[in-house]
Amino acid sequence: MAADPTPDSTPDVPVVLFLCVHNAGRSQMALGFFNHHAAGRAIARSGGSEPADQVNPSAVAAMAERGIDIAREFPKPWTDEIVRGADVVVTMGCGDACPYFPGKRYEDWKLEDPAGMDVDGVRPVRDEIERRVLALLDELGAASE
Repeated sequence: MAADPTPDSTPDVPVVLFLCVHNAGRSQMALGFFNHHAAGRAIARSGGSEPADQVNPSAVAAMAERGIDIAREFPKPWTDEIVRGADVVVTMGCGDACPYFPGKRYEDWKLEDPAGMDVDGVRPVRDEIERRVLALLDELGAASE
């Protein structure tokens, strides 16, 4: 089984990093959509400045409605190495806590935090994340055909 590719091992494949505070909702949904739609044509990672104990159950349920399983994911911190290895860093509400390295492409996606929401509340956030992920994949030339 091949190891998870590091940013340096796949220079021809775009690498995107999704960051939010708890790495439990928005960034996990973005990661799930990205991996689903990129189908190996790009790499995504996610992280948080203050990782939670678990992925938001409402986010897991909302993604399952779309056939994407993020139940096995877990919140994790970002590292300088992961940020430096990304071609695009997408931040979602972490403000000054998000890392900044000159020369990186950054996007700040202003999205409502799904923490504490039920599945009905998460759905609009989920749908907006998917729309933005698809647009990003298109910009990167990694959209599904």
